[in-house]
Amino acid sequence: MGRITDRRRIVRRRAGASSVRQDTLVVEEPLEVRVGGQSLAVTMRTPGHDFDLAAGFLVTEGVISSPDDIAVQRYCAGAQPDSEYNIVDVTLAPGVAAPDPSVERSFYTTSSCGICGKASLDAVRTSARWSVAEDAVTIPDSVVAELPDLLRARQAVFERTGGLHAAGLFSSEGELMALREDVGRHNAVDKVIGWALKSGLLPLRGHVLQVSGRASFELTQKALMAGIPVLSAVSAPSSLAVDLAAEAGMTLAGFVRGDSMNVYTGTHRIAESVAEVAG
Repeated sequence: MGRITDRRRIVRRRAGASSVRQDTLVVEEPLEVRVGGQSLAVTMRTPGHDFDLAAGFLVTEGVISSPDDIAVQRYCAGAQPDSEYNIVDVTLAPGVAAPDPSVERSFYTTSSCGICGKASLDAVRTSARWSVAEDAVTIPDSVVAELPDLLRARQAVFERTGGLHAAGLFSSEGELMALREDVGRHNAVDKVIGWALKSGLLPLRGHVLQVSGRASFELTQKALMAGIPVLSAVSAPSSLAVDLAAEAGMTLAGFVRGDSMNVYTGTHRIAESVAEVAG
């Protein structure tokens, strides 16, 4: 398995003084996802939880929806040296349809953009297997406000490198179910969803997905594909993310920091806490 972090010699300059030291960096390496031996996508990711990443990717692309849909996952060697742990091949269970050709990505998916290279823009709005509109979960705004700090407190690799995104799956009571870190925000989400798939939790009704950065269209779509009714982000959503959340009946909150947040869609799921008034 590849390393998650690496060390590099650097020159540090502070207040006009220089010193030589070792710095900890997050590792970024390509991961090729194959289905039945056929290449499907290449993404730049942080090594670790690669099987979850591949499984979550297949969920969010509408290929699978149950752990029983996967017969075998394995690493396989490629033509390049040291590529053994950078290729994951997924064998689908009998009766599970192979990915639609529109899912195939025509070039590298970068760590900042997960949908670049889609063979067809029409394939972006993948049909969701589960509806989130009818999910009746309600969450106090005080619980939502705590999620970014709870996420940040458990980001062990970020603490050492300062260079990772994170995604955390929480219950409606604010209990952390799973956390994954990655150089790619979309990879972190796929890793969480892959974990949930293997745990038999899909669809993720009554759960909240908290992300460390912005809420893009792709992250909103991934949450929708996993049946997650609430997406909370530390930073801003995009206009297309808001449009998709509104269309799907999902709750989308952004700028969740401290005791404030902006709720863009699905406001009925975030209950207003009653402020205590001093007597």
